[in-house]
Amino acid sequence: MTGRPPLVYSCSGCSSAAQMANHLALQLDRAGVAEMSCIAGVGGGVTGLVRTAQSGRRILALDGCILKCASACLTNAGVVADTHLVLSDYGVKKRQHADFDATEARRVYLDKVLPAARALLALPAAATGETVDVSTSS
Repeated sequence: MTGRPPLVYSCSGCSSAAQMANHLALQLDRAGVAEMSCIAGVGGGVTGLVRTAQSGRRILALDGCILKCASACLTNAGVVADTHLVLSDYGVKKRQHADFDATEARRVYLDKVLPAARALLALPAAATGETVDVSTSS
């Protein structure tokens, strides 16, 4: 591991896709592959949380759908994620009033999210700001 793990920010809205994004970010955090931080605080302009987002650490943003709320919150704070994954790009459906599918979440975690976080983790500190493309077709 090179330095501190990347930060991970996720949408945590009310849809199944948003809750999957949040779940996947928590999985990365619990595994020590990334450190989850609070996107609501960044979007709300909470000084300490905005400062963390602007610290120069590598960032993985996870959004559930095309609205890209996590990415929009970062943009409003003047921050661009090094890697931005939108779960709907990988076939995840956005459903209201429903839980996400655990089997689908595991597949997306292993195939897309974990490799993206590991790629950021492996970058030398000087590479901060580079974009890592993990959009290979499945």
